[in-house]
Amino acid sequence: MAVFVDTHCHLDAPEFGDEMPAIRARAAARNVALCVIPAVAAANFARVRELAHAQDDAYALGIHPMCTGDATDEHLTKLEAELAARRDDPRLVAVGEIGLDFFVPGLDADKQAHFFHTQLQLARRHGLPVLIHVRRSVDQVLKHLRQVAPDGRWLGIAHAFNGSAQQAQACIALGLKLGFGGALTFERALQLRRLAVELPLDAIVLETDSPDIQPQWLYRTQAQRAAGEPQGRNEPGELPRIAEVLAGLRGIAPEALADATTRNAFSALPRLSALMGASVDRLRRA
Repeated sequence: MAVFVDTHCHLDAPEFGDEMPAIRARAAARNVALCVIPAVAAANFARVRELAHAQDDAYALGIHPMCTGDATDEHLTKLEAELAARRDDPRLVAVGEIGLDFFVPGLDADKQAHFFHTQLQLARRHGLPVLIHVRRSVDQVLKHLRQVAPDGRWLGIAHAFNGSAQQAQACIALGLKLGFGGALTFERALQLRRLAVELPLDAIVLETDSPDIQPQWLYRTQAQRAAGEPQGRNEPGELPRIAEVLAGLRGIAPEALADATTRNAFSALPRLSALMGASVDRLRRA
């Protein structure tokens, strides 16, 4: 049975309200065996951990670059304490979502860099992979990765990757996998589609970034929204259909893509592999 891992989905987001049991059941019915739920701020460390345990999923702890405006060094201290306290929790699989964002206006670049660099150091100290936000910032992200571990390689994922082929190869050279999701389903995303086809298959993992980065079939334009059509909400159950699009672009069977990207997820986030057996058993019983 081909199974999927959603390596990045914000299931604690308020958009999901109290619908989580139904959302997770839909994903399971479509063979999404595991979801990785990253924190974005110290305030939701407990929530992502509780969700992961309640749903037999996985989680990551970190401070998102878009949340650094309200963050303080006390939050970094809290993160370090949480990583130490949860060191033996098999469902804690990474430090994330961390990184740099040079797309959103008004963010303090120096403060982002301070939080990112410090969180990379914490990841190395605690022996955990990283889930990295790389929007308009791949070169700067690479610089920090090399500074923190100049002689080492990294485990983890460059989330929602949309850089150049050269930047992709630089990430891969450091050991990172590249996350692809709903954005590649748009026919106009020519560069992203070309990259998703030309990269080695062992470099790719799948993600939804739920509830965001809707695939084409859920997206509504501004004109459609103005006319009263609601914006579609992304969720992990969309992952197999996203995978079908990528498999078609690459000219391989969806089952082969599922198998490869699941192996790649285990490579990027090694603790996931120990969780998979029980998850697959649940899918078979469902």
